[in-house]
Amino acid sequence: MQDGTPVMTVSELTADIRGVLDATFGDVWVRGEISQPRTPASGHVYLVLKDQGAVLPAVIWRSTAARLRFRPEEGQEVLVRGGIDVYPPHGRYQLIVRRMEPVGEGALRLAFEQLRAKLEAEGLFEPGRKQPLPFMPRRIALVTSRTGAAVRDMVTVIHRRFPGVHLVLLQVRVQGEGAAQEIATALARADRSAQADVIIVGRGGGSLEDLWAFNEEVVARAIAACATPVVSAVGHETDTTIADLVADVRAATPSQAGELVVPVLADLRAGLEHQQAQLVHRMRVRLERAWQRVEALGDRPVLRDADGLVAARRQDLAHLARRLAGRSPAAALRRRGSELEALATRLTPPLQRQLARVRVDLDDLGQDLTRGVRRHWHAADGRLEALRDRLRALSPLAVLGRGYSLTTRAVDGVVVRRVAEVEVGDRLHTATADGGRLESVVERVDAPDAEDDA
Repeated sequence: MQDGTPVMTVSELTADIRGVLDATFGDVWVRGEISQPRTPASGHVYLVLKDQGAVLPAVIWRSTAARLRFRPEEGQEVLVRGGIDVYPPHGRYQLIVRRMEPVGEGALRLAFEQLRAKLEAEGLFEPGRKQPLPFMPRRIALVTSRTGAAVRDMVTVIHRRFPGVHLVLLQVRVQGEGAAQEIATALARADRSAQADVIIVGRGGGSLEDLWAFNEEVVARAIAACATPVVSAVGHETDTTIADLVADVRAATPSQAGELVVPVLADLRAGLEHQQAQLVHRMRVRLERAWQRVEALGDRPVLRDADGLVAARRQDLAHLARRLAGRSPAAALRRRGSELEALATRLTPPLQRQLARVRVDLDDLGQDLTRGVRRHWHAADGRLEALRDRLRALSPLAVLGRGYSLTTRAVDGVVVRRVAEVEVGDRLHTATADGGRLESVVERVDAPDAEDDA
């Protein structure tokens, strides 16, 4: 040019401006309100920061956006740290965001609430999807730090309550950069290959920043994906994390997690011993009552020989049947019919016809009476047969046939029902199901416990 000013291309001027802006505003803090946030498929976040007097285009590259602890939303007031750059194709300057924090409300608290609302809308907190804990796990996986107090508390409580249960530790970092991904990976491994019946994930207390790994979405989804029941034991009772909300069971502390996953072995043994004692006592009472009923039935003369009684009754029925056959109504009616026939020869024809009809009626009546007697006889025989079966079932010999034996004192024949009824040196007779008898001598008497006698 005539005045000596060099001529620059658009690209050259834009590059110079870019250099000046970078040198002057390489690292700045800007406060403004978010407007028009959008996230295309590239994963970058584009937005505008504004106040009452100006607007400033801004971009958050995908790698930085992935590290944000909250999602930028329309109308949020934020503090942004970054540098001014120029985008040459558009000739427009913009703020390259390297850090962003909400104004007024902490970024961590905002991120917590946003993720909580998101996962709750997906149903990850629903009670219906949570699994119950196994009553007596054989193998427990612990996803936590090897050096923290939490793992010592869990191991101590679990081994004190149920010695011998197998524990598997999956060592992870529980705070700091990358801790959330380590926890998620360990959860997947514990669920897939640790062969655990239950998983405990957690750490000791700390600030919201310290516990933040358990508020990350990657951990929440790893817990939700586990087929193995998961107990979350993060921090103290007053701390609540996203992991607590997604887990099948939330423990207030790591120590309580140990109490939740295993019962007290000593209490189980005591309970079983008590139930066993009650069962033995009830069986003894029932057996005693059964023997008393058997003895009472055995003392009845009618039950001493069930087969003999039935045979006698059968003979009575047979004798009665023979008497009925000899004196059946049909035979008597036939005799009466013969007498009537002899009389009819002396009567007039009309009377003979009438007597013939009477004779037919008498024959039919005789046959009906004979069939009725036979039916009655068969029914009585059936009832006697059923009575014999019932008497056999109630017979002491039938009881012996089911595997019991009957022991009496040799000196007086009294049935031995209790240990207190015999002494060392007493001779005993034992009747068996085959009709045999065993003789024995008492060498030792072991009295039952007082609790069993109660």
